[in-house]
Amino acid sequence: MFFRQVTGWLCLTLALFSSNPSAYGWNKPTHMAIGAIAYHDLQSASPQTVDRVVTLLRQHPYYQRQWLPLMDSLQLPATQRDEYLFMLAARWPDDIRNRDPYHDKPNWHFINYIYAPKQGMARTDTTLATGETILQAYAQNRQILASPAPDSAKAVALCWLFHLTGDVHMPLHTTALVDPQFPQGDKGGNLFRIKVMMSSPTSNLHSFWDGMLLHADTYASVDSMAVGEQRDFARKQLPQLGNPDVTAWSKESFQLAQDNAYRSNTLQPGTAQEGSLLPPDYVATVRPIAQRQVALAGYRLADELVTDLGS
Repeated sequence: MFFRQVTGWLCLTLALFSSNPSAYGWNKPTHMAIGAIAYHDLQSASPQTVDRVVTLLRQHPYYQRQWLPLMDSLQLPATQRDEYLFMLAARWPDDIRNRDPYHDKPNWHFINYIYAPKQGMARTDTTLATGETILQAYAQNRQILASPAPDSAKAVALCWLFHLTGDVHMPLHTTALVDPQFPQGDKGGNLFRIKVMMSSPTSNLHSFWDGMLLHADTYASVDSMAVGEQRDFARKQLPQLGNPDVTAWSKESFQLAQDNAYRSNTLQPGTAQEGSLLPPDYVATVRPIAQRQVALAGYRLADELVTDLGS
């Protein structure tokens, strides 16, 4: 049974790599699950915050023209529509990539702390220059929520907070590996070429982490993942939740990238033509870490929403 589960997971991963070579920060279904975790958490702890979030999201520029028709076409019952709005909000900044230049902010999704292990350097006080970082974007969108801006602008800012909370918990969205092979950085693992199995196509480390957990973006699959995450990673199991600072979250992710994504610089990249084979225990080791990060992101998003919108 275990072998069949692992084999099935690997097949899904390979299918994802071949059909979706673009790398984001968690894939869209995983971002949706983070939104769903926040929804479930708030339904119990602060239902008034859920109401406020939904009220704002209904003022989003995409609500009437895309989100509402989508929910109608899916025939979602009223009991699921609010949760689905949380899911759509969390994925929206990736949905608009290369489609909506007004809202498309590619540099907002990450920060490049420098990891240069061959020089003995792992620094969170220095970053590769990329323009505005995820930390600056997070602060800007929080300010919009606290401002007298129109609700439509606040709804856009709210979607960015949903999404950036997820991105900052993806270890490779905080890290640039710098070494002789990547003198300008490996772009958060996008240039770090790997293979899951010898027979699999060459992909990259970022894409591997991006699509590790969930592949289907249906309401049922996303909600099921969210429920499972909350069962396996309850709040009381996550002492890190006591830290509400996004900069601290980014530093946590940076440490995870060093220790686990790059395995303390023991993971070797391949060439552009041929990726290096991942160690046989790599998936089993890093998957629970990714799951915990997703749970943390969902709970922290819920806490942020209470802080910014709760009454």
